[in-house]
Amino acid sequence: MSRGGEHLKDEGSKTQVVTAGAIAGLIARFVIAPLDVVKIRLQLQTHSLSDPLSHQDLRGSPIYKGTLPTLKHILREEGITGLWKGNVPAELMYVAYSAIQFTTYRSVTLGLQGIFEDHQLPAAAESFIAGASAGAMSTTATYPLDLLRTRFAAQGTERIYSSLAASIHDIARNEGPKGFFQGLGAGVGQIIPYMGIFFATYETLRRPMGNLQLPFGSGDATAGVLASLVSKTAVFPLDLIRKRLQVQGPTRLKYVHKNIPVYKGVFKTMQSILQKEGTRGLYRGLTVSLFKAAPASAVTMWTYERVLRIMMDMEMAANGP
Repeated sequence: MSRGGEHLKDEGSKTQVVTAGAIAGLIARFVIAPLDVVKIRLQLQTHSLSDPLSHQDLRGSPIYKGTLPTLKHILREEGITGLWKGNVPAELMYVAYSAIQFTTYRSVTLGLQGIFEDHQLPAAAESFIAGASAGAMSTTATYPLDLLRTRFAAQGTERIYSSLAASIHDIARNEGPKGFFQGLGAGVGQIIPYMGIFFATYETLRRPMGNLQLPFGSGDATAGVLASLVSKTAVFPLDLIRKRLQVQGPTRLKYVHKNIPVYKGVFKTMQSILQKEGTRGLYRGLTVSLFKAAPASAVTMWTYERVLRIMMDMEMAANGP
């Protein structure tokens, strides 16, 4: 709904917002699952492709060079299902994450609007605070599922966990509760600026672009793509560090990359990567991450807006004129 061309952030009931957010996350996750697996494989690859490699350096690890070759490698070695490894915990994570994200964003925004009734708070600041709060809340709540997604996606032909239930039991028994939250510091440290920058950029671009009829999509979707590209690039090193920390533990040497070093803590991990792999090491998988971020954000925001509008129209029709 709009009034005088201006988007109202409090549109839709809480149930409608939760449902629309969940559906948007579910659809977006399935679409970009193969790119997500490729990104994780590249992020966990520690050896530099520009340096001479010995058998000892690789220890049986595959060599991935770029997005398409990595896709072909996975298809050849693991089959089509290899591109959707970790999709079950990822789907659960995306549904819960999206629902919590949109709900928190809506609640914080309404709270800020209630505090600053005279609209003294700039729109960009409002969007940043709401986005950062939503990101921190949803990241923390769904982090165990994120860790499981990474571990399943990192599995090669050797099966480490037989099922989702088995993985939860194995981690709880061998690593304890903290095993489900390895790398959480990097996750929260990443998501706060990411979501703040994303929502601030999205809200800034959505209004002037919202009514544009573009040949490759709606203005809302395009604003989502641009906002995602900017924010994803800004925080990518923390995303990579999070992945490296998530595969630490007793199963570390069993993943497709069998030469993953031991990492402890966000700053020590960053220091180790810089020393051994250089600055480029912090950006492994950035290209495919940007390719993934664009359709994921576009599908998420486009689906959310449309599903919410459909539910609101159905409610109006049911209530009559």
